Amino acid sequence: MVDKLSDEAVEAALGELAEWSRSGDAIQRTFAFGGFRAAIDFVGRVAERAEEVQHHPDILIRFSKVTLTLSTHDANGLSQRDVDFARDCDRLYAD
Repeated sequence: MVDKLSDEAVEAALGELAEWSRSGDAIQRTFAFGGFRAAIDFVGRVAERAEEVQHHPDILIRFSKVTLTLSTHDANGLSQRDVDFARDCDRLYAD
């Protein structure tokens, strides 16, 4: 079982995660790209990282925008794994 973060820990993490917001028991961010192909390339990089760390986001693709939603089912909410993966996704987007 993975430990669920307290509300205070989630708020502190969100203070360090630009553009991520809380949505119930998940965190979410929408990434914008210049077109569909760039958005799909990003999704591919996210998928590779998700497989490496065995933590898989919900992914919504809308042409040139990708929305990632993270939560940890084993924790029934948010865990440190979500915060770490959000940071990974931010790095992938910056590259």
